Amino acid sequence: MSPLPLPVRVAAGLVASAVEQARDLPRIVVELPVTAVSQALQASMRVQQKVTELAIKGDQALGALRPVEERPAWATFDDEDDVVSGNGARAVTELRPHRTPEPPADTAVETAAATTAAAAEGRSAERAEPVQADAAGPNVLPGYQELTIPQLRGRLRHLTLDDLRTLLEWETTHDNRAPYVTMLSNRITTVSEG
Repeated sequence: MSPLPLPVRVAAGLVASAVEQARDLPRIVVELPVTAVSQALQASMRVQQKVTELAIKGDQALGALRPVEERPAWATFDDEDDVVSGNGARAVTELRPHRTPEPPADTAVETAAATTAAAAEGRSAERAEPVQADAAGPNVLPGYQELTIPQLRGRLRHLTLDDLRTLLEWETTHDNRAPYVTMLSNRITTVSEG
């Protein structure tokens, strides 16, 4: 038997393909909304990526023309010495140590007992005493427990390595707040290295 002409074979192939796609039509119709939404989301994400890339390139181009301020005017912190008052005049704030109230009699007895125990163990009495404190914080930084992270950051610069270790010990035995422990640990590392 001789083969059929090419156009007849192509037409038969088209009919067979149409029948196969007609059978798959219910599945394709169900998947069509999901596919359309997925393609739309992909296109949206590509557009967002392009916009972000353009913004980064724009920042780089503008950064070369205009240097970034080392300290923007809006960046003021609690630990700075110069503060602008409400009337626009500059005022100098002073860091004053908080006055520690006299401990109650039972705390004084505990402090004396800790000092005696430290002396018996061969440690200095000075090392045992600073850890003792009222509920607001250790003696090296009264009111420590009420300080916010920015306030604490400003006061840490003025403390010695032993004071920092005392604060860290007090924090870990009392509240053990992760940001405070991290800040104190980092400051201890900085002071001991430099």
